[in-house]
Amino acid sequence: MSLYFEELGYRETPIGVVSLRRRRELRLDIDVLEIKLDDEFLMSSLFTVSEIALARLGLAALTGPGRDIVVGGLGLGCTANAVLEHADVSSLLVVEMLEAVIDWHREGLLPLGPGLLADPRCRFVHGDFFALAAPGEGFDSAQPGRRFDAILVDIDHSPEALLDTRSRGFYRPEGLRALATHLKPGGIFGLWSNEAPDDAFTARLAGVFTDAWAAPVTFHNPLQDRPFTQTIYLARHAG
Repeated sequence: MSLYFEELGYRETPIGVVSLRRRRELRLDIDVLEIKLDDEFLMSSLFTVSEIALARLGLAALTGPGRDIVVGGLGLGCTANAVLEHADVSSLLVVEMLEAVIDWHREGLLPLGPGLLADPRCRFVHGDFFALAAPGEGFDSAQPGRRFDAILVDIDHSPEALLDTRSRGFYRPEGLRALATHLKPGGIFGLWSNEAPDDAFTARLAGVFTDAWAAPVTFHNPLQDRPFTQTIYLARHAG
């Protein structure tokens, strides 16, 4: 392989081929790690500001003493790592459908993996987040029916731009109501989106949760040399 590009992992999955690659971004003179699903970019180490903000904004919105958290989507581990930066977090379940991504963390191919795995509060769950979010036993097979203080999700590009059509129902009112049953009273649902705030989706959240708002996250895109805005949606469950 060229020094400028290396494929670190490759796996066929039910929803496409997932790959991990390292490439040299010559304009910035840095190495970039990227996870792709077929031709779709799932995660890049070049853009992590909003993934970290998902954890920080979600936890900042909590008002009660509990800190049992679910993160939907492991990726490079940025959201999970930011959750664990909070000393008052008691437990973290990270739900990831793509087993290859979990393996790459366990094999040390991703820099945050060793730290996540070494933290006794953190546990990886190999499973379909959207299926587990439906009515039923929930995210923790060891404690069926367990509820959480926050559920933070970074899987699809946005509520309208999906990686797989099977998640479409999750973003409809019935899917959001099902998700809310897995939250404790006062619990927070947080959702990452690659798009600017969508008033229609915020209103949909407000129709299900007691409070809902969109937090724009703007950062400098060094490849385009301009600001770029993504969104963290937050909603509070009355219980």
